[in-house]
Amino acid sequence: MKTIGILGGMSAASTQIYYRELCRLTREKLGGLHSPELLIRSVDFDGIERLQASSEWETAGSVLNKHAVCLERGGADLLILATNTMHKVADRIVDRLSIPFLHIADATATAILDRGLSRPGLMATAFTMEQKFYTDRLKARGISPIIPEGDDRAETHRIIYDELCRDVIDVKSRLTYEAIAQRLVDQGCDCLILGCTEVGMLLNQDNVGVPVFDTTLIHCNAALEAALA
Repeated sequence: MKTIGILGGMSAASTQIYYRELCRLTREKLGGLHSPELLIRSVDFDGIERLQASSEWETAGSVLNKHAVCLERGGADLLILATNTMHKVADRIVDRLSIPFLHIADATATAILDRGLSRPGLMATAFTMEQKFYTDRLKARGISPIIPEGDDRAETHRIIYDELCRDVIDVKSRLTYEAIAQRLVDQGCDCLILGCTEVGMLLNQDNVGVPVFDTTLIHCNAALEAALA
């Protein structure tokens, strides 16, 4: 089994899900007492969030690149970035790396196309919904993402940063997310991308009326497949 390097902490809440899910998947696939070979580099999200808020993306990319290099030097055979938003600076993060990088949007696009779908609603941070680094990558695969209206985008973003990244699960916020998801369905989406690694804390296949693609779970599956290849 290859060693999976996880660049996480953005947020710590979702990085915990990555660890738990990779352990579950490995146990189910290999049985017995098997668990994944992992290296986790968890950064302080407060500093990264400040750089996001001030649009200092190049600086953020440089910070994360240093951590990625440490993961490779530590023995990681492949790298995953445990956040959707910071894939905005993926090219900077992988600078000087020689190990494979598994892009979360590519894994998600493959999962959607494998189901014969093409018009996903996208719920994520405002950066991921409104900027092109993520949606253009989906469009390049023939997928047409639908994003929420302005007020819904703002509320989706607020709940992520004010609650989910802090491990706060609120029933009212769950209902809000369910309503936003339904409005996307009403706009014609044939599935829903949980496009922030924390959104799955509130939404799943049980409370959404179209197929759900949880990017965290998809990313974990892709990483394990690569590690076992």
